[in-house]
Amino acid sequence: MVAETKLYDALSINSNATQEEIKKAYRKAALKWHPDKNKDNPNAAEKFKEVSQAYEILSDPEKRKLYDQYGLEFILRGGAAPQPGGGGGGPGPGGVNFEGFPGGFASMGGMPGGGIHFSTSGGGGGFNFSNPESIFSEFFKSTGAGMGDDDDVFTNFSGQGQRLGGGRSRSYRDSGSGARQHRAPTPEVTTVERPLPVTLEELFKGAHKKMKIKRKTYDPATNKRKIEDKILDMDIKPGYKAGTKIKFRGVGDQEEGGTQDLHFIVTEKEHPLFKREDDNLRAVIELDLKEALTGWKRTIATIDGKQVPISGSGPTQPGYKENFPHLGMPKSKKPTERGDMMVEIKVKFPSSLTPAQKTQLKEIL
Repeated sequence: MVAETKLYDALSINSNATQEEIKKAYRKAALKWHPDKNKDNPNAAEKFKEVSQAYEILSDPEKRKLYDQYGLEFILRGGAAPQPGGGGGGPGPGGVNFEGFPGGFASMGGMPGGGIHFSTSGGGGGFNFSNPESIFSEFFKSTGAGMGDDDDVFTNFSGQGQRLGGGRSRSYRDSGSGARQHRAPTPEVTTVERPLPVTLEELFKGAHKKMKIKRKTYDPATNKRKIEDKILDMDIKPGYKAGTKIKFRGVGDQEEGGTQDLHFIVTEKEHPLFKREDDNLRAVIELDLKEALTGWKRTIATIDGKQVPISGSGPTQPGYKENFPHLGMPKSKKPTERGDMMVEIKVKFPSSLTPAQKTQLKEIL
């Protein structure tokens, strides 16, 4: 039993969630609510701050243990128990005095509709939350962003080539007197994104591609910048989906903070027959009205070149679908398994009929 669940609720997880589940929940929520992706949503910044601060507590085993036992206000007070009437904090761990929040957690404000709001100040000696952008940036640096098929962390939220986050706003070093002093943030390199068009066949079989890029470098001999060519080799793995990112670190232009990272984003070229739906492939066969009523036969080529017969004895309804298991795209996490191929029937009706034809149809039908 935990003292409260506000932070767990902010990340939409249970109080018994593992560290991996906490990381995944924060990653999903932070990308969803990042202010740069929600410029028209005034509440996004507050939601982003909530999930970031919830992650900062729950991702630290010691802070999480304290939170589970005593709640958020205990941590913000620096371990002090609330005083009657909302007065100053009493002695915390080790006999150190901490100041509390007058009025408790409820006095810190709240989101419309009952949401929670975390203060960034925990009192004179209590816990101070880090800047949400710093939490966000440090998270993706430390995890390497390798969760799931997307591989799409380090996303440029405010346009191509923008810097991701900033230095930690609460980066401190302790002086001899115990006072905290700010340390200047280190400039961060930018990330540049480029589309990488790939055919459906290449995404099915896998492919190796070479990409020639031009990059700006600094020549120390002349103290000038120069343009040089660089060849990048990349592997398209079977089952990759549109939006998958292939990342190269330190291969772009040289700039103040280092050398740019370059991300290629997979895009699917249009296929003449198939539309991809996750791991499945959908094809549409068009029949004229006579075929739909009296019967038809077709042969369809799968993505790997097999010829599959398909037929109907009629009548065949518009929108009729037939499923062929395991003839779709390979699954990226289990490349030996495949999705399905789905064939949908579209019936082409005549644009006009003569009076005699209408009479004949009435007699038949």
